[in-house]
Amino acid sequence: MSYTAAVITVSDKGYRGEREDTSGPNLVRILEEKGFQVTYTAMVPDESEMIQAELIKCADERNIALVLTTGGTGFSPRDITPEATLKVVERLTPGIPEAMRAESMKITPKGCLSRSAAGIRGRTLIINLPGSKKASAENILAVIDPVAHGLDMLYSEGSADCGK
Repeated sequence: MSYTAAVITVSDKGYRGEREDTSGPNLVRILEEKGFQVTYTAMVPDESEMIQAELIKCADERNIALVLTTGGTGFSPRDITPEATLKVVERLTPGIPEAMRAESMKITPKGCLSRSAAGIRGRTLIINLPGSKKASAENILAVIDPVAHGLDMLYSEGSADCGK
């Protein structure tokens, strides 16, 4: 089954036009190569209310299956994407960021510094990714196949075939 997806870039500098967004378009490309239909993209500054509004719009109004955010997962005082995400999700999916961090640790010890979160709002899975093109690609590629199975379960009428 093909699912819809959205990519939201969280970046003060990108929002102000001071930095080109390379991670967002790269994530769109990856998603499309994996069979997702990217129906929405946006860029917002590191402002909790704006991040939350975009996530809610994608989940509640646009009924998008998978929403990826890129940016705002580090240690900077303005990096608040996980906190904004946690305010709007209804159920946590901690295994996704755990798997991404584990894969990142194979590449760099700094992978443990990611504060990415993931969770479900209605029938929308929201995953936070790092802001760099390289790290965001590595992170989503580490989990995209299990995520597709998770979406199958999320969209099933009972329980999906978990024996596969």
